Amino acid sequence: MNSDESVLVLANTRAIAVALRVQSQQPFEVEEHLDELEELAKSAGCKVEARVVQARSAPHARSFIGEGKAEQIGVQAKDLECDLVLFDDDLSPSQVKNLEKIIGLPVLDRSALILQLFRQRAKTKEARTQVELAQLQYMLPRLTRFWRHLGRQAGGIGQRGGEGEKQLEMDRRMLRRRIGRLERDLETIARTRNTQRQGRRDAFQVSLTGYTNAGKSTLFNRLTRSDAFVQDRLFATLDSKLRKGTVGEGRTVVFADTVGFVRKLPHHLVASFRSTLEEVTAADLVLHVIDISHPTWEDQRRVGEEVLADLGVEESRVLTVFNKVDRLPSGAFGGPECRVSATTGEGIEALKVAIRDRMPLHDVPTWAQAEYS
Repeated sequence: MNSDESVLVLANTRAIAVALRVQSQQPFEVEEHLDELEELAKSAGCKVEARVVQARSAPHARSFIGEGKAEQIGVQAKDLECDLVLFDDDLSPSQVKNLEKIIGLPVLDRSALILQLFRQRAKTKEARTQVELAQLQYMLPRLTRFWRHLGRQAGGIGQRGGEGEKQLEMDRRMLRRRIGRLERDLETIARTRNTQRQGRRDAFQVSLTGYTNAGKSTLFNRLTRSDAFVQDRLFATLDSKLRKGTVGEGRTVVFADTVGFVRKLPHHLVASFRSTLEEVTAADLVLHVIDISHPTWEDQRRVGEEVLADLGVEESRVLTVFNKVDRLPSGAFGGPECRVSATTGEGIEALKVAIRDRMPLHDVPTWAQAEYS
């Protein structure tokens, strides 16, 4: 088995989105999370035909939402001619197995959906390596579901299992070997990145980070006059990019655009993308870009702040930038914070002044200006 065998083709598929609401959650919170799950599905090419919210005091141990509710979803999915069922929370391997048996369709939890989406987006060797590592780490404890069609065949005295069990052990060994190889590859990538970072240690580096689809790449293009790929969808790009840009008064810096954040980001992905996220941890200044036009921008800001704190980025190195002010009614958002529209250019000059004020009295050397031109 290879990682491709666990990948569903999500393009042109139809799904039901399912969430569990426990007593500590407000209904609007669950709906907001389902909104994002639907956007993730849409970005992967899947259309959500219906949404189901099950209220319970706690998740059901075997089927997460309860077997009765799972049966209802199976009937609904059949009526709507759906291809799969998406869950907004992470499921255990046994829960996925039980749900698929009851519903009769493939089941993806939130982490699996994000992994599928990242796999679609990965373009460079580094991104593909990082995504494959995260995917295999996710698959390893779930291998039994991929071989349940073989099952355990009856054996004679002293025999413990059949071909399914043998193949399962072979796959586990193969995946562990592949994971070890990918981890070594990423260590090499990390060392290369560190060497490159040491080579530009005299350059003032500004990393753009924040929630996915907050407009980081558009702002990156505006600040560097480049043409990095931009599209209004979640995780449009996974690869960090480096370009030089000017911030006035002859001051030149190196800007880095990085992968975005999202709620409930799988820990496998955070670990796998460590070498990319190091562009954030090593930056002299981090622009935390927030989509101020989004209805849940405060929640997205909190997620970004938590991730930055987990990465060890001190608050003193963070400059919060509220983007997409052009989508707000005139005068709807005031205050002294940096407010910009990466699309129209509003507030960009003030942002450059704020960056310049954080810079020491030295500039990017000539070699760096040429390298990131």
